Amino acid sequence: MTPYRWRVTTEPVDRDSPAEIAAEHDEERPARKLSGVPDRVVYFVALAVAVLVLKQVFFPFAKGNQFYLVLFLGVTLPLVFLCYRPRLRGRDDPGRTDWVLAVVALAAGLYPVLVGYDGFLDRQGILSPLDIVAGALLLVLILEATRRTTGLVLPIVCLLFLAYAYYGGFLPQSWGIAHAGVDFSQIVNALFNDASGFYGTPLDVAASYIVLFTLYGAVLNASGAGKFFVDISFAAFRRSRTAPGRTTVLSGFLLGTVSGSGTATAVSLGSITWPILQKARYPKENAGGLLAASGIGAILSPPTLGAAAFIIAEYLQTSYLKVLVWATVPTLLYYLGIVFAMEADARRFKAEAVDVPHEDPWKLLRRGGYHFLSLAIIVVFLALDIPPFAAVVYATGVAALFALLARRHDVRGWAKDMVDALSAGVRGALPVIAVCAAAGVITSTITKTGLGLELADALVELAGALTDNGTLILILTVLLSAIAVGVLGLAVPVTASFIIAWVVIGPALETLGVADAERAMFIFYYAVLSEVTPPTALAAVASAAITGGSVLGTMWQCWKYTLPAFLVPIAFVLTDNGAALLLESDVLTVLWVTAVSALAVAALAVVTGGWLFGPVSLPVRLLFVPAALCLLYLEPVPIAIGAACGAAAVGTHAVIKRRTA
Repeated sequence: MTPYRWRVTTEPVDRDSPAEIAAEHDEERPARKLSGVPDRVVYFVALAVAVLVLKQVFFPFAKGNQFYLVLFLGVTLPLVFLCYRPRLRGRDDPGRTDWVLAVVALAAGLYPVLVGYDGFLDRQGILSPLDIVAGALLLVLILEATRRTTGLVLPIVCLLFLAYAYYGGFLPQSWGIAHAGVDFSQIVNALFNDASGFYGTPLDVAASYIVLFTLYGAVLNASGAGKFFVDISFAAFRRSRTAPGRTTVLSGFLLGTVSGSGTATAVSLGSITWPILQKARYPKENAGGLLAASGIGAILSPPTLGAAAFIIAEYLQTSYLKVLVWATVPTLLYYLGIVFAMEADARRFKAEAVDVPHEDPWKLLRRGGYHFLSLAIIVVFLALDIPPFAAVVYATGVAALFALLARRHDVRGWAKDMVDALSAGVRGALPVIAVCAAAGVITSTITKTGLGLELADALVELAGALTDNGTLILILTVLLSAIAVGVLGLAVPVTASFIIAWVVIGPALETLGVADAERAMFIFYYAVLSEVTPPTALAAVASAAITGGSVLGTMWQCWKYTLPAFLVPIAFVLTDNGAALLLESDVLTVLWVTAVSALAVAALAVVTGGWLFGPVSLPVRLLFVPAALCLLYLEPVPIAIGAACGAAAVGTHAVIKRRTA
């Protein structure tokens, strides 16, 4: 993002650029800064991929969707080896090995087309030796591409699953996870010539949805939307001690529609708002935690959400609009928790009001309000039953058209920016494409061996070993599932974390009667929230790099701001009323469930913030804990207990405050 025109500074900051900080601490590895011939090759190939993706939306290949996925992976996989280094540090331009790997990836990826696609499909289950060699090569290249873009953990996980598929027959047959074993040719066949392998649902979602939304974000950013969203956020709040914090939260929400990455949003946000927060005397750790929480919230929020949301729609065979609807109330509760905690913090450490030059908000809306229009168009088109991949293309066209009207005196510059955005959008999607292709290894293995059901049964049996009460079994299974998804998310990217958890933990929750929407959104939220979970908490680490605060202190503050988001998803699955948080109930139930959940979020904010019309003593804060937990168990008796605890806590706090006044 370009420097903001009225950026407030208090002291020079000698740090890396925001882009470098985001790249260093994001869950995705930093890309090369290409130049010369490599840059031009990648630029035009990525542009060609963008054209291919757009062509598939309106003029799909007659040979079917899998044919398109073969082409898509075949032309994007080589770009990974040119755009990403084999090590974290090193030369920017690709070396000889990188070019060789790119060429081999092109040949192996396009192999099914080059040898005759129909004949290749006819050999399913009886691959030729050359087919097996090509499939094995593609497997190795996908794992290497994933290692380059996201690190070692996910490729190692894939190798463990492959080893399980091959050596499962050697496990003791008394073990539930033992199976007959799968020979190497059948493993390759399942990955290379089957709809559940490389070309399964994860890659389909990446090629049909994610890359289009990435293109949309790139075009929206090129049209100046990011700058406008920050402008309007600063203009929305008057001078007060809490205005800088409120502006940060609103800016984070709006910028997320452009970025699509929680860490990148937090860093872009920090480069603009940290000087304001600093001048308001926000402690570095509090400011960093607020930046990280606001950035992560952006990928939990409609209308774009995170990449895993598209996979939810595909797995459940439902509309993406319905997934957006499910996310509405949880998003409100997430930001409500951040705002409550931020308001308490600003008063506790006596933040100061800051004068920031800004334009009249109505003038800003008249001049740049069209940036909101393309976001609204996505929702409107989805409501009209237009497929999401078509809706986002139309929204991208609207964003580009309005940018043209705003720059009608510089048509050539506008055209160049739009073309650049299309190429940059494909480049930005490369890590997700690699992850989705690698995820096919895991889902294929689980499908072929039945491992998912065995692990799900083991999870339920573990909870059952601790108690025979049905309600407690559900509670324990949910808590164990939350921990498992959170730990998994520490090691692998959000998209892969969701896919693995869905096929392993999803069936366990289904066994206990949890409906599809609730278990999908439960897993989705915990997969995303792994980005703010210590000890990794990548968004918090990146924010600390911006503010110069303590990394551990920033992680703690970030966790404090997002605590309600960790507990609210549990409410989805514990009771039938939890479905109302996903708007899967009647209006009256939705209203009272949302109101009760908001009270629970407020109680949690008092627990973590220690402020309620003044400092709150530790005993009173502890009294708010059962209040919040009981309120989130959305049944009459626990709600009554929670309300009583909350009332007692408020009354006790009022008495203590009056005595000490």
